[in-house]
Amino acid sequence: MEEKMFTVPAIDMAATGRNIMRLREAAGMTVRELQDIFGFATPQAIYKWQHGTAMPTVDNLVVLAAVLEVSLDEIIVINVNVKAQISA
Repeated sequence: MEEKMFTVPAIDMAATGRNIMRLREAAGMTVRELQDIFGFATPQAIYKWQHGTAMPTVDNLVVLAAVLEVSLDEIIVINVNVKAQISA
């Protein structure tokens, strides 16, 4: 098998997390309010999203965009210069 290097887009989790926090604050919402909307028992998932240590699932991203009244593109930050090795 031959290994090739490709430039592929990847989500910048830290920048996406900063966007989530900025957009939440701009919407005048607290972490607790988001926690209640998502029905989470604790706020940990939201803090992980904001710190860039975890990403919301796709369905949670859709809800987040609706709640914050933004598009998915305004939440997710894509880094287009990531090198990945792919076995062909």
